[in-house]
Amino acid sequence: MKSLIVSLSAFILVLALSLAVVPQYVVGEEKMTMPFGTEDDVEFAKKLWKAMKGYTDWPFKTDVYLGQSPHGAYLKMFYGVVTVNETPYHIIIKDNYMGKDKSGNKLSMEDVAKDPQKYLAAVTIMLQQKKGYDPDNNDWFWAKYLADGSLDKNPKGMAMAGRVAKGMDAGCIACHKGAKDSDYLFFNDKM
Repeated sequence: MKSLIVSLSAFILVLALSLAVVPQYVVGEEKMTMPFGTEDDVEFAKKLWKAMKGYTDWPFKTDVYLGQSPHGAYLKMFYGVVTVNETPYHIIIKDNYMGKDKSGNKLSMEDVAKDPQKYLAAVTIMLQQKKGYDPDNNDWFWAKYLADGSLDKNPKGMAMAGRVAKGMDAGCIACHKGAKDSDYLFFNDKM
């Protein structure tokens, strides 16, 4: 009997710990599982970062242009196809540059264009996932990497990868829902 109680206690402890690490948030009175930052999201994002190697040499890219919050003072965009787990994906990558150097001096577009790696603050991506991944939001996978390739985290410590801020009032999905034609893309809205 004592062995059964110990086994049952161990099972309950493992179950409680596993539920504790699943990101959750509260909507009204209901606690829900967070739609991003899961182990699968983080693992996919790590593989994706490796697959993106050399993206700055891709032929489809913009020049450095004036950015806006939350991305950065200056931006540069790239488009390509990457392969993760033997599956090809369309991807849009945005290099996010700071507006001031380490001494606090304001940077110009020309400063950033001359030495982009020096002023790179973050890399944000939108990847068109397989059909059915997130049909409510055109199946986009979102991630924000720091300049060193590690995943950024939100103020609650959650990795910014996956369906970032799905169902919330602010964040990747909430902002990009405002793009024309419901395509979640802003760069073609100005064409």
